[in-house]
Amino acid sequence: YGFINTCLKSLVVEKYGEETWEKLRLQAGVQDSFLTFEVYKDEITMQLVDKACKILGVPADMVLREFGEYFFEFCKRSGYDHMLRTLGGNLYEFIENLDALHSYLALSYQAIMFSFVFPQEMNAPSFRVEKNEDGSMHLHYYSDRRGLCHIVPGIIGAAALDFFNIEISMEIVNQTEEEERTGKKEHTVFLVTQNPVFSYKERNEFSSSSQYLADSEKQVENQLNKEDLEKAKNTFRGRGSSVCPVKKSHWKTIRGIITLGKGKLLRGFDPVYPKSLWIDTKTFCNGLPFHMVFDKELRVKQAGVSIQKIVPGLQTMDICLDQYFSIVHPEVPFTISSIQKFINSQFVFQTRREMMPESWKQRPMLELRGQMIWMESLQCMLYLCSPLLRTLHELEEREMHIADIAPHDVTRDLILLNQQRLAEMELSNQLERKKEELRILSKHLEEEKKKTEALLYAMLPQHVANQLKEGKRVEAGEFKECTILFSDVVTFTSICAQCEPIQIVLMLNSMYLRFDRLTTVHDVYKVETIGDAYMVVGGVPVPVPTHAERVANFALGMIIAAKGVQNPVSGNPIQIRVGIHTGPVLAGVVGEKMPRYCLFGDTVNIASRMESHGVPSKIHLSSSAYQCLKYKNFEMTERGEIEVKGKGKMHTYFLVRNKAATENEIMGRP
Repeated sequence: YGFINTCLKSLVVEKYGEETWEKLRLQAGVQDSFLTFEVYKDEITMQLVDKACKILGVPADMVLREFGEYFFEFCKRSGYDHMLRTLGGNLYEFIENLDALHSYLALSYQAIMFSFVFPQEMNAPSFRVEKNEDGSMHLHYYSDRRGLCHIVPGIIGAAALDFFNIEISMEIVNQTEEEERTGKKEHTVFLVTQNPVFSYKERNEFSSSSQYLADSEKQVENQLNKEDLEKAKNTFRGRGSSVCPVKKSHWKTIRGIITLGKGKLLRGFDPVYPKSLWIDTKTFCNGLPFHMVFDKELRVKQAGVSIQKIVPGLQTMDICLDQYFSIVHPEVPFTISSIQKFINSQFVFQTRREMMPESWKQRPMLELRGQMIWMESLQCMLYLCSPLLRTLHELEEREMHIADIAPHDVTRDLILLNQQRLAEMELSNQLERKKEELRILSKHLEEEKKKTEALLYAMLPQHVANQLKEGKRVEAGEFKECTILFSDVVTFTSICAQCEPIQIVLMLNSMYLRFDRLTTVHDVYKVETIGDAYMVVGGVPVPVPTHAERVANFALGMIIAAKGVQNPVSGNPIQIRVGIHTGPVLAGVVGEKMPRYCLFGDTVNIASRMESHGVPSKIHLSSSAYQCLKYKNFEMTERGEIEVKGKGKMHTYFLVRNKAATENEIMGRP
């Protein structure tokens, strides 16, 4: 489910940052977010884990262990804290009941969501635990998914420390492909050993009270009757109060079985059994309508009335149980030895279609879920079970009724409560889908907004565009000094007369793309293009003291860039004229429809005249532009006085090169 992938994403983002997650998911080729109840392929999760190992440079077992620890905390934060805490009073009971938790969640969600390894519909891992004489445990872990066993130490270790305040070590002692079970499962056996963890306060309290306990030891031991003490110690051992108990001293054992403050011996609970069973067979079979008793050869000795009604074959005593039922969970052969081996698991039986009455053959098969109890004195197995039904719909499909289930059986309540729960889950799922759709739409909207802004900022200065977006009036601004450049293509009119329009468009586009890149390199503002004329300005709209140098370097780049553009008539590189002038201007936005940021003033006219009176492949400077560049490492030559239309005689110059910059630096090449 998406719950697992969401957890993995949360781990990466929280510990390594958003950038690492983005890099990881792109390499794995997966989406950015996952729906909690959506089923995803195992390959997605495996890809994420594999790429995480490579990006982080960490072995797979360490990544999986860290994920296991984080997954436990993630589940607690997701609302499963109380459910997990109530599984058992110690680690042994906690692990022993994990399969029961999977079974409950399968009933609730119709497919396992909370499994301790990546779930796939009704295909959760399985746990079996065995106590050893030295207080350690052997944890058997079965899973269809290979290579994920390293998650288990992370999860179990985190649970032991959080719930039971103990530190455990887990090492793999055996790893095989399980042959005993009907499904091919990876079977990993862990040796679990433990050490208790004391807080600072607990250590101090233990230290300060040690002398008092030592003085009291003899007195208490003398007061205890030796026979009672031995009995109490045996009871204490039998109750399994420690998960993987650490070896205790004689006095620690005594201290553990005395009620604090009262000094009375806790003898433990000894049940009392009647000499004979005070219930007749008929009442038992009616009171427990879904139960079966069978012997080592799987011959049925007894069955509840409701299961007899559904499977009439059970009314014939000594028939073989495996003729009428198959074991769905755990996936083991239908033998008494296999059942005994997994006796702590919940067993799910399913009726065999070919053995059912004709009226049942068109209905979904009935599943039973319950507990196996071995009766040593009778050498028989008791299967206490209930119908495995999730909703009223499933009840109706099998043409059953609530009345078929015993009044004391909580399955009645589960069916009714789960009906409401599934409706709430469906609503939650719909809301999550809508939320995801809105997130995707919002993301697309943000992308389109960025495209629109980029287009707008290409037409107008950013601060001007932002003012217009906010509906504000943009006031014209006076700039006391800036540098303006004009350029055009030599013999452009002649070229247009001899070429197709598309050739002219391609030529100009090729040239302007090169020039536009240079505006970014030298941080000058492109004002406009009209035909073959290209106009830029330095020091507007943001005043800078280096406006003349920026425009000069841009002009040198233009001359070099133009050599890469081909004249469609002659096939030779095109030639351009460039003119530059420095002076004051007035700048502002003109018009409301397709507004333009324009420059006004005599400086614009003189810069245009420098271009029109220029020389091909030369950069023509006015005297004011020359003065700005005079001491800035630029090589310039004097042209002398020329007659300028509308301005009379003017002293002008040519810009040759930048003595301090290479061609690559001018062109912005690496």
